[in-house]
Amino acid sequence: MALTLVTGGTGHLGRDIVDRLVRDGHSVRLLARARGARSDVEWAMGDLATGIGLPEALQGVDTVINAATYSPIARRGGVRPVDFFTSPSAVDVEGTERLLSLCQRQSVRHFLHVSIVGLDEATLPYAQVKLAGERLVRASALSWSVVRAMPFYYLLDKMLAGLAWLPVWPMPTTVFNPVDTTDVADHVVACAFDGTCGERAEIGGPDDLSVAALAGLYRDARGLHRKILPVSMSETRARGMGFVVSQGVRGRLAWADWLQRQYSSPRRAA
Repeated sequence: MALTLVTGGTGHLGRDIVDRLVRDGHSVRLLARARGARSDVEWAMGDLATGIGLPEALQGVDTVINAATYSPIARRGGVRPVDFFTSPSAVDVEGTERLLSLCQRQSVRHFLHVSIVGLDEATLPYAQVKLAGERLVRASALSWSVVRAMPFYYLLDKMLAGLAWLPVWPMPTTVFNPVDTTDVADHVVACAFDGTCGERAEIGGPDDLSVAALAGLYRDARGLHRKILPVSMSETRARGMGFVVSQGVRGRLAWADWLQRQYSSPRRAA
């Protein structure tokens, strides 16, 4: 079977994408800076940010799924003042540009790029970096697809965990629909091999809930005693922060069910 290269394959979404590919019988190669433990894939040592190892990683590849990204906010699980002014672009812009160029030389059949819903109106520097990388894909001569996804449950969990020490949680009443990475992985893999290219349906979670409601479900699942203070936010500001509702396909796993899986054990909640 044709070989598929996955960038970002050791991240949360990337691991789910690789699991789905392997389950479906695809031959998979992972681009990573260090070899992982799994033996059901090929490992290609390389770095999207520097270009090291990319030509070798692309040899014999038919399809590329570019799930790599670098978000300081996601890595630390919280926003700092610097995030309102700058965000690194070595992976999402320069790395994407380098990867696209090499894919053209290697005659890659299909390039699928994972992006984020609502980038056109988002104002955070990381969103602008992601949008710049996405535009490179759209301008490419390759056969490309772009799949935009809503923010992931695990990121929301991580960010809310950072607020757990506060007795009061100010939370916007703005509605949005985060999604689980397993649902996104299913959609991404389906789009990669259905013979269609271009802009694909974006994906979000099954439930449209306010940020305050999402935080309340998290609080209850953790068994925390915190007061949630609903805060109004203008639509323009909300969209600038990425709080939108996706208009494409919907995932199946609800936030409440995801939380139950994570925190059903009293020991884990503690």
